[in-house]
Amino acid sequence: MPKTPPEYVGFGMLTPVEIMVLEKLPKHNTGAIVTEVNEFVFDDAAIVACLLRQWDVSAGMIGTAVGDDERGHALAKRLKDWGVQGKVRFTKEYKTPLEVNVSDRKGARTYFWQRTPQILGTLDSADLRLIRGSKVLYVDWYDGSHVLRAIDEANRLNVPVFVNLEHGHRNQDVLKQYAERATFCQAVTDAAQLGGKRALIGTARKLLKSGIETAIITLAKGGCLVAQGDEIVRVFAPQVKAVDACGAGATFSAGFIYGYLNEWSLEQSAKFATAAATLKVTRAGLRMFSVTEILELADKLKVEHWAFKNNRFEILDRIMNIPRQVAVQSQRAQARLLRELKIPERNTHRNQQSHMKEKRKTV
Repeated sequence: MPKTPPEYVGFGMLTPVEIMVLEKLPKHNTGAIVTEVNEFVFDDAAIVACLLRQWDVSAGMIGTAVGDDERGHALAKRLKDWGVQGKVRFTKEYKTPLEVNVSDRKGARTYFWQRTPQILGTLDSADLRLIRGSKVLYVDWYDGSHVLRAIDEANRLNVPVFVNLEHGHRNQDVLKQYAERATFCQAVTDAAQLGGKRALIGTARKLLKSGIETAIITLAKGGCLVAQGDEIVRVFAPQVKAVDACGAGATFSAGFIYGYLNEWSLEQSAKFATAAATLKVTRAGLRMFSVTEILELADKLKVEHWAFKNNRFEILDRIMNIPRQVAVQSQRAQARLLRELKIPERNTHRNQQSHMKEKRKTV
């Protein structure tokens, strides 16, 4: 065991992944040219660990056993090279699973994965000592009941728990199970992160009424809404040309956890997470942009502050009263940043109206 516990510990499935980028998915029984291929470590708990390491945060991983084969040992070496703490377990009972993700130019992601009860069952015997002294534990709800042992251990040790709930909130029993145990819950409006304001409000209302301490709803290209106590922040993402959306949700999680570990405000953390996820989709693979680059974009994002009273949401203010000259300068600064990062500028933000009046709107 390390002398200094990692700040972040991920718990869940471990598998190598092949990320393929192409223009568009081919028709059935035909093919397509792959323009780029990247290899990385999946699932989300491991992605977050590797992303945080790129931002110089100490991170560890408690995962499923991998096969005692070339692929399994390559995965273990990759985690070690990234500086991710934790012992990778090997087994001769099965071969190392593989995930294949196909990303098209529309930002869609089609994936194929191997997740058997036998593989997930190895989580039940995983050593949990890495959690001691850490500052946050991350789990995915789709790893099933296997994650509850780690969550309960974190609760016993007073370690905050971040649950990636995705669309699991649609099941009231699942929502209740994790709401009682988690500090942070990240959810989507539905399985494909689709839906407009009505879906957003319905999901947010459901999470807040469940008693979750910090509720996070991601909307893919629509940004996010984050609620903590009486504070609710709605952050809008700029429109960019998506190249590879694989890992965008995990990148958002990593960005929010980074802000939390640095004791940033809720708004700062939400903006950083949104900016990190936005930049991630602009290039293939999981090599992350620097903190400085992400902060530059985060500072330009549009924000609304909401309130939740009597089972209703109210927009307390718009972005703020911005004099025309300052608004124009802000737009130019963002355009310059996106050019420097080689991100297309088209529709990055709709033109902001000058002198926007503060107003209260019930939704």
